Amino acid sequence: MSDRPADHPITIVPNPNRIRVVLGGTIVAESTRALTLREANHPPVFYIPREDVQIDLFDRTERRSHCPYKGDASYYKLTAGGLERRDAAWSYEAPLPAAKAIAGHMAFYPEKVDAIEELY
Repeated sequence: MSDRPADHPITIVPNPNRIRVVLGGTIVAESTRALTLREANHPPVFYIPREDVQIDLFDRTERRSHCPYKGDASYYKLTAGGLERRDAAWSYEAPLPAAKAIAGHMAFYPEKVDAIEELY
């Protein structure tokens, strides 16, 4: 049995570009080691290694969710540049086998930050 169901494909590949996340004029994450996750018909999502995230700007919230394909997600409030965005980022601490590559990474909601830039 495959850990990537045919009816719900997940692909995770290294992104060769620089990914930058900005809130309130502050770069809150920037990486040349991001992963791009494509899942079924959803838009692609960039997952940035925690080492490339300004983690001191984040606080874990009580929100949790479960994806039957990726596992259990934790959410984070982001405070930067005088702005606060609740549940702006998420992380899968112990993802399921189909998504194991995103362990130790964070992703961001585009509508909760000023920009998620892919710099070529």
